[in-house]
Amino acid sequence: MNKLFAQVTAPRTRRSDRSLVRVFVRDLVLDARIGVYAHEHGRTQRIRINIDLGADLPVRGTDALADVVSYETVVTGVREIVASGHVNLVETLAEHIADRCLVDRRVRTVRVRVEKLDVFPDAASAGVEIERVAE
Repeated sequence: MNKLFAQVTAPRTRRSDRSLVRVFVRDLVLDARIGVYAHEHGRTQRIRINIDLGADLPVRGTDALADVVSYETVVTGVREIVASGHVNLVETLAEHIADRCLVDRRVRTVRVRVEKLDVFPDAASAGVEIERVAE
């Protein structure tokens, strides 16, 4: 065996058997009952949600869904939160989503962006982005 090849293919020693894995959901568009103004009550508005999670997971998984943070579970949770009723502020909605994501003890960080898509005719969106770290 070539000496150089043996060095390249030799297994690396790891300082840890855990790794921070990024899990994300991009551009989830939902109809939400959201807003503080009278004209926003009693109707829905289109919102776009982006979520980034930093999850502490095994470096070498077993290829089993139970070993990862499922983005399907994240999306299902977001849909439940949005469907649960009127929220005044995008900040509040973002906090509820972040709290739901942090229920999974493997999630170390969460970034949530909530945008209203039809607020201003001359802007693509307006909203907020928050970032939280697990305690």
